[in-house]
Amino acid sequence: MFKLLRIFFWGLMISFIGSLPLGTLNVAAMQLGIYENITNAILFSFGSLLVEMIYVRISLVGINWINKQKKLMDIMQWITFGIVVVLAFASFYAALQTNANTENAGVNPYRNIGVNRFLLGMGLCAINPVQIPFWFGWSTVLFSKKILEPINSQYNIYIVGIGLGTLAGNCVFIFGGKYLVSRIANSQQYLNWVIGGIFAITALITLWKILNKKPSELAD
Repeated sequence: MFKLLRIFFWGLMISFIGSLPLGTLNVAAMQLGIYENITNAILFSFGSLLVEMIYVRISLVGINWINKQKKLMDIMQWITFGIVVVLAFASFYAALQTNANTENAGVNPYRNIGVNRFLLGMGLCAINPVQIPFWFGWSTVLFSKKILEPINSQYNIYIVGIGLGTLAGNCVFIFGGKYLVSRIANSQQYLNWVIGGIFAITALITLWKILNKKPSELAD
């Protein structure tokens, strides 16, 4: 029992800390919490963490197969790049359209995306291949330290910890964003500029990674 609790807290801690740096998913959850409601933001988070848990489970048993799917990873990176560019433009547009003199001082960047927020979270997480090497790396470390063993019960509790850690990290952004908006005048406009900048930088980094692959990677 103690070993399972230890594995659970390792998954929880790694996932929570890994969710704190600004990224596409936690920022999107924060925007949904600000412009729509907490329920939609939580639904989005549940969708994204469900896919993340599936990815981790696959990485634990099928990492060799995943590593061979170079072309699939390339396609997913291009899709991610396209979506992040759209989110950047939507955030900049929302910032430009913000009218500080109105009670509803903000334009929802996701208003034209008529997709259930749970499915939206699943979709955005599914095309984000960055988490695969992230979790493969951490799982390898835990295996090497004999903290995690190839046992189904350990895999399951590890994945539950990861899901709860991701949810807790997203909640920091969701409720933190709500708090900032309620305390700072015109904060939605400022947040949209900042978030648009984050998405733009993320898009540039993604594009740089795609265009600067090693020849051996491209040949595959």
